Amino acid sequence: MINKKFLLLCILIFYPLKSMALIEVDITRGNLNPLPIAVSSISSSEADKVKLKKELKIDDIGLEISRVVENNLKTSGLFNPLDKEAFLQKPDIAHLKPRFEDWALIKAQALITGKINLKDGKLRVEFRLWDVLAGKEILALAFTTVPKNWRRIGHIITDKVYERLTGEKGYFDTRIIYVAEEGPKIQRIKKLAIMDQDGFNTKYLTLGNELVLTPRFNPTNQMVTYLSYFKNLPRVYLLDIETGIQEVVGDFPGMTFAPRFSPDGKKIIMSFAMDGKSDIYTMDLENRIVERITNHPSIDTSPSYSPDGKYIAFNSDRSGYQQIYVMKSDGSNVKRISFGNGLYGTPVWSPRGDLIAFTKLHKGKFYIGVMRTDGKGERLLTENYYQEAPSWSPNGRVLIFYRETKTDSKGEGFSAKLWSIDLTGYNERLVNTETDASDPSWSSLLSN
Repeated sequence: MINKKFLLLCILIFYPLKSMALIEVDITRGNLNPLPIAVSSISSSEADKVKLKKELKIDDIGLEISRVVENNLKTSGLFNPLDKEAFLQKPDIAHLKPRFEDWALIKAQALITGKINLKDGKLRVEFRLWDVLAGKEILALAFTTVPKNWRRIGHIITDKVYERLTGEKGYFDTRIIYVAEEGPKIQRIKKLAIMDQDGFNTKYLTLGNELVLTPRFNPTNQMVTYLSYFKNLPRVYLLDIETGIQEVVGDFPGMTFAPRFSPDGKKIIMSFAMDGKSDIYTMDLENRIVERITNHPSIDTSPSYSPDGKYIAFNSDRSGYQQIYVMKSDGSNVKRISFGNGLYGTPVWSPRGDLIAFTKLHKGKFYIGVMRTDGKGERLLTENYYQEAPSWSPNGRVLIFYRETKTDSKGEGFSAKLWSIDLTGYNERLVNTETDASDPSWSSLLSN
């Protein structure tokens, strides 16, 4: 169970002023020279190692936590974790007082050290971030939790380091919900699945008896809305991930598509298709009142709120072919914002409010791109045979999406995988999943 109360955050020493450190990471452009950073193993007593090994079946939990931090920093594309074999100072000594000349010798510009204690069944992890160039400690925090949450500690440490060195919130203590897929392309079994953002701790939330599509996180909690086919009719569901309680939002006339939460989590916005056209509706989750937002003889779908809830982006063919539009949340003041070549779809507003991500089809290729909210500054980040459904990290710096491969003449070779890419377009990565995967949605930070 993910709960804010599970984690006690104790601030030991914290210097919030960036001017005290010489190191700083610029995340607004392609980082071709990632910051060299040393992540020392988190030290612990031999007695604590024995106890933790017995409980968790892990030889050295401190080493494993440091590996979680290393992997997170590396996949961000902004940091280059150095090989531990090159370290000249032992972890426990480095945590007390680093010999900065030793760390500078291996080209480290920043250093992370830590220490673990086990007391009364609770795991206490403290870590320190050091500026090697300035010879200073720039951040020190401690966390207390139950031992089984050790991976989350690694993610939270990474978030704190990322924020301290970049000035931006991190995105590592998060989860991703997606559709897990297995079987041949024409007979796919699809289940709801959830995992940590690095691909670990996968759990399956449905059995695969019914087709599931488009899971989307509530921005304010661990609720999910998704579409499922019951007796070949689409229904919108709400699922509480913590309790496992599931409920039908409602049975709607016609076909229902692309449910998504409002920023405050109190409404669901979606599109209904009837009589050859599709319009956008909202439903208040408290009183179940449905409100029609668009009324046009075209296909309006894929709605997404701005983070302040004042505007909605959606795609429509009202101009003759599919483009992206923005309107006020009451449906007024509709404006087309995409004017490039090709067909535009699946617009998703950035949590920062500055950009809209989209899918674009042009000359037989699919692109994932971003544009400003007025449609200017369009940038295509990645292209492929088929890719769709971008979803933002909570800090608005990374997109996750899914990509399909083409089948051969025998109908074989098909796969669907999750990929991520940052806004610079330089850091495109495959996201590991146990099965094929599609329709990802990124949660908000769990440790907020």
